[in-house]
Amino acid sequence: MVFEEKMIMNGEPDDEEEEEEEEEDMVDPLETVRQKCEEAEHCVHTRERLEQCETRVGSRSSTEEDCTEELFDFLHARDHCVAHKLFHSVK
Repeated sequence: MVFEEKMIMNGEPDDEEEEEEEEEDMVDPLETVRQKCEEAEHCVHTRERLEQCETRVGSRSSTEEDCTEELFDFLHARDHCVAHKLFHSVK
């Protein structure tokens, strides 16, 4: 207890604070590559189709239509792009 009080009084950082600072610096390369791939032409096209479907389905009060096909098309296009770029950014 006395040791902890001395650390606080001396202004030395806590171990927990150091760990939090280190964790903030880490960036997941998968998320970075996904964002870049979503901006690719083919992914933009499939995202637009997905958004059109969501708008269409959301505007109807009762429909059996869902946007599963469009969602899978978008995810497939994005993941196809990611598969080719991800391991080039990992060290």
